[in-house]
Amino acid sequence: MQQPTQQLLQGMLALGFAAFGGSVFAENPFVTSIYTADPSAHVWADGRLYVYASHDIDPPRGCDLMDRYHVFSTDDMVNWRDEGEILNSGQVPWGRPEGGFMWAPDCAYRNGKYYFYFPHPSESDWNNSWKIGVAISSQPATGFSEAGFIPGIGGFGMIDPSVFIDDDGQPYIYYGGAAKCEGGKLKDNMVEIDGATRKMEGLVDFHEAAWVFKRNGIYYMTYSDNLQGANRLRYATSSHPLGPWEHKGIYLAPTGCDTSHGSVVEFKGQWYQFYHNVAISGQGNLRSMCVDRLEFNEDGTIREVIQTKAGPPALSPSSHLSQTTEHYAITNATVGKGATVVEGQQASDGYAVHNLHLPDSFIEFTQVDGGEMGGRAYVEVAYAANEDAKLRLQVNDDDLSFINAVSTGGWDAYSGRTGLTVTLKPGRSNRVRFTGGNDGVNIAWFRVSRLQRPNE
Repeated sequence: MQQPTQQLLQGMLALGFAAFGGSVFAENPFVTSIYTADPSAHVWADGRLYVYASHDIDPPRGCDLMDRYHVFSTDDMVNWRDEGEILNSGQVPWGRPEGGFMWAPDCAYRNGKYYFYFPHPSESDWNNSWKIGVAISSQPATGFSEAGFIPGIGGFGMIDPSVFIDDDGQPYIYYGGAAKCEGGKLKDNMVEIDGATRKMEGLVDFHEAAWVFKRNGIYYMTYSDNLQGANRLRYATSSHPLGPWEHKGIYLAPTGCDTSHGSVVEFKGQWYQFYHNVAISGQGNLRSMCVDRLEFNEDGTIREVIQTKAGPPALSPSSHLSQTTEHYAITNATVGKGATVVEGQQASDGYAVHNLHLPDSFIEFTQVDGGEMGGRAYVEVAYAANEDAKLRLQVNDDDLSFINAVSTGGWDAYSGRTGLTVTLKPGRSNRVRFTGGNDGVNIAWFRVSRLQRPNE
């Protein structure tokens, strides 16, 4: 790859990237603004790698508040784009009345459609009423419509769907929990089982998080085990997509989290392991996604994954996404409850908002432009923080809970960036508010990037 210029390196370092030996790396976790877990990674025809993740809502309550699935994409393994929310429990008419419990998902592509699979209970008695729901779209990260659930599968502890499409076009689905894993064929419509599912034989110490991929004619199943308080990822291989499987061992050690859940994907000639840890929060129900290289021995066995802070090096970008970005001056915002605008800062326009550590302190931007049609936009602030902090994000009447502001090392170090992809209304009719009160953050600027692809 072409060596980055010093100017480019400085820009990337300012955005939280790290440079080693002339290459550019993105630090793990690679998403820090919100808590994300259970990454399911896929490469689609547009040349980008997409990660479909579960979302640990902050503040948590066990794992029952998990909701609002987000998708993230990259074309170089360093620069990640929040594609926005694609589904929430309020859009699932057959789901648990209290909502939440939107656990580890997956996605598959077939016949011009993207099929998003998610576990969700249908009753208040959540652990006895799991079903595998489906949402469908013609786009990989937007426009999904809930389409019911797969009949005939589900029940106690049966979660974590994973869909694999073989070289001959036959789709398979795997799912399970509570020490039980099943798999079976899907019909061409991708929303019905073809025949019956069956137990996956030969797995050792299976807990949950099944994932199947194929390499050099060998089928691999990865999954988490039952090590108390520190699940590991194991794997097994087979000559058939439905087994029987031969256990091969542990290849990902505990990540500092009680759970473990991952996916494996090849992208631009390199294999990668996605997983989650608790590096930001230190809490097992506020997790963060990571990625590192996956290597194989000559006989096809998997080498132990080395978990790194640096993450994998950058690849050459291959896709082109358009966006319209608009900056909004701090001096045009409304501040309140003790928040103040201070002049003479090392921020881009010389102003910054201070005192956001105070309870209910806020900065609000009005007349935010959603464009002629409205739609997805990434709302982002630059900040300085002496320690890890949080901001509550509200867009119009939608309370999106907290976004993280990871420490930049000082009150004048405005290298921090945090934000979220949200849905804006058409025109300058939008209101965006950041509320403090959860440790200190100084905000230097606010910008909105409206996302678009050529076929959107």
